[in-house]
Amino acid sequence: MNNKNLIMKKHLLLSAFILTGLVSCSNEQSVINTAESMKTPEMETFDRAFKSLGEPKNQATEEEKRRNSVELSDRRKEIIIPASKALIISTGVSEVEMNRKTGGDKNKIIAWALDINLKKKEEIYRTMKAGN
Repeated sequence: MNNKNLIMKKHLLLSAFILTGLVSCSNEQSVINTAESMKTPEMETFDRAFKSLGEPKNQATEEEKRRNSVELSDRRKEIIIPASKALIISTGVSEVEMNRKTGGDKNKIIAWALDINLKKKEEIYRTMKAGN
């Protein structure tokens, strides 16, 4: 397993953990509403894109699972690449700079977007915790 896959897996797990932590406050609907309202539209789109990977039409096929059980297939990456790029660009990074830094590598783009999303969710969590 290469280092990029481990980093991507780590970011996915951390993002899922933070999302679960935010949602676990379900008995405090106002907390959820506040957390959701603090997300940028790009974060919401990014989260929806990842959630859509669980839809039956977007799940890994048997062939994709056989070829690589760890990394997303190119077909599945294409589902989240537009949202990943939009999230990166929303931070003020130009598309030219993004392509220069990633070389257009889908794994690097997704990992970068995951990192941004994770950091923004951590900021939201800290802000909410400071308000309580």
